[in-house]
Amino acid sequence: MWGRPPHFLLPVTPHAAVHDELERVVATELAPLGFELVELRRRGSKSRPVLDLRVERADGARVSVDDCARVSRAVEARLEEARLVGERYVLEVSSPGIERPLRHARDWQRAAGQPAVVTAEALPGGKAEVTVVALEGEPGAEVAVVRDAKGVEHRLPLASVAQARLAFHWKSGKE
Repeated sequence: MWGRPPHFLLPVTPHAAVHDELERVVATELAPLGFELVELRRRGSKSRPVLDLRVERADGARVSVDDCARVSRAVEARLEEARLVGERYVLEVSSPGIERPLRHARDWQRAAGQPAVVTAEALPGGKAEVTVVALEGEPGAEVAVVRDAKGVEHRLPLASVAQARLAFHWKSGKE
C-alpha cells in the first residue's frame, strides 16, 4: 500500500578487526613473558570496556596470582601505548579454568577423552555435550572427532565449530 518497504541503515563498525588487533597485541606481549593467550573477551560498555584475559603458562605450570599480576602490568602498559581501548577500562587476568575454551588444534588435542559443550551446525540441534575422541587432519584443515551421549561419532571441521568449552561436572560424595 505504501510502495517500497522501509530500508534501515545500520552503521558497520570494524569490531572484528579491532578485536583481532587487540588479540594480536596481547598475544605478542605475552609471548616473551612465557604465557599464551587462551581467550580474550570484551564486555562492559563502550565508555568503560572490561577486557577479560585468560592465559596459561607456556611451560604448562599452573598460573599463579603473581603470574596474573605480572601479565596485567605488562599488558596494561602495552594497551595504553597502542590506544586500542579507551582511557577508562578494566583489565581482568586469570587462568582458563576447568571449563576452558577449545579454540585451537592444540586445545582439542589436550581435550581428548574429556567432555565438552560444542556449538556446531553439524551437531543435532546445533549444540551438544560430547566427548572429545581425537583430532585428525593436516594443519589448517583439522577435524575434531567427538562422540555424543548416544554414542554416535561426529566429525567436525574446526573451522565449522562456533564455540566449544570443556564441560565440568561436580561429583557428589555418594559415587
